[in-house]
Amino acid sequence: MLSDTLFTKLLDLCCGAFLLAAVVMLWRRELAAEVRAFTVQGMALAGVAALIGLHETRWDLVSVAVGIGLLRAGALPYLLRRALAGSGAHEETRPLVNGAGSLLTAAALTLLAYVVARPLVALNPNPVTRALPVGLAVVLIGFFVLATRRHAAAQVIGFLLLDNGITAIAFLAASGVPLIVELGVSFDLLLAVLVLHILTTRMRDAFGSAARIDDLQGLHD
Repeated sequence: MLSDTLFTKLLDLCCGAFLLAAVVMLWRRELAAEVRAFTVQGMALAGVAALIGLHETRWDLVSVAVGIGLLRAGALPYLLRRALAGSGAHEETRPLVNGAGSLLTAAALTLLAYVVARPLVALNPNPVTRALPVGLAVVLIGFFVLATRRHAAAQVIGFLLLDNGITAIAFLAASGVPLIVELGVSFDLLLAVLVLHILTTRMRDAFGSAARIDDLQGLHD
């Protein structure tokens, strides 16, 4: 069992890395760099689950943490890299918001998350609940990525970012989710990435490159 001081420091470190990875994914335009940041975020999320499990002596949470590490920091990034290699996509070239605007928006969304989560933290102030705004901030950043990125692969990364934020909230607000639920969600994500890989490969064969969302909207039967 971890001491309270060590647990708080390690939890703050993992949550900081979790939020920083989301900001990097929002800031960078290279899709390969976004996948690397997603890998780091998956490891940080697994670290959060493992720390809570060790501190509360809950081995079911430790098992969930291992599953998160294997799926969200291993299998999903691997499949994303395969999908990007099959699509020929390297960079998000036409985002709706530039890099500076994205960073300012990320700062504003993080501040909003802390303001909104303040009443929830006040109900039971402890190191875990005080980290709750981090998960909410990542959810808001994930929505922003979905709204501003035009490349299909970048939008899938935004969806995965959104799901990581929701999972973090589940751990920080309710001390985790059952293993079977986490496995079900993670395998749904695996299926979504596999579908992306198939679609981007077929689009590359048909059009020479992976299509952007704007290009797909222009297609008619």
